[in-house]
Amino acid sequence: MDILLATFTALFTVVNPFGAMPVFLSLTQDDTAAHRNQQALRACLYMALILAVFFLAGQYVLNFFGLRLHDIRIAGGLMIMRAGFGLLNSKAHRGKRVSKSVLQEGMEKDDISFTPLAMPMLSGPGAIAVSIGMYSTALSYTSVTLILVAILCVAAVTFLVLIFSHQLVGYMGKAGLSALSRIMGFIVLSIGINFISTGILSLLGKSLVLCLEM
Repeated sequence: MDILLATFTALFTVVNPFGAMPVFLSLTQDDTAAHRNQQALRACLYMALILAVFFLAGQYVLNFFGLRLHDIRIAGGLMIMRAGFGLLNSKAHRGKRVSKSVLQEGMEKDDISFTPLAMPMLSGPGAIAVSIGMYSTALSYTSVTLILVAILCVAAVTFLVLIFSHQLVGYMGKAGLSALSRIMGFIVLSIGINFISTGILSLLGKSLVLCLEM
């Protein structure tokens, strides 16, 4: 259960569906409720698939490019920290930042579930880095299953947040969204620092082992 809760908390905070609500509402403002819910469901399924694939195959991708897990943890931690600082910004209640060209393209598309909703808004570089960083050869089959279950739980809760986004925005207002963004930003920032410190300590540990062997 510790692995399940830790994975869910880390991924949900970085995915941050609350930050995706304003953009989701803008892109689906002229859609029917049924079509909007369909787009949210497909986006969350795509997100779960993307994160699961990177979790399971991320190590092979790293090996192909000659990278180590410590490298991705440090690089991912820097990206996650940047996202955390962005959420702490006073304008964070406006939602996740997407370029005008991406937003315009989304407005013209009938299906926004994969892009820009699932990628890069929900399963962006930070969430992918967290997914890859959770993998370890020491994980048991039970732990791997629990992490995959946690990814599905994140997708399920994200789906609920998106389909009730109209009610949530109306209930919380800009002040509530801004306060929530700052809370999420602080947690995301902490996760980024944890990723960087874990990567650095692992590198130092390996360097120390190499020095002792010499």
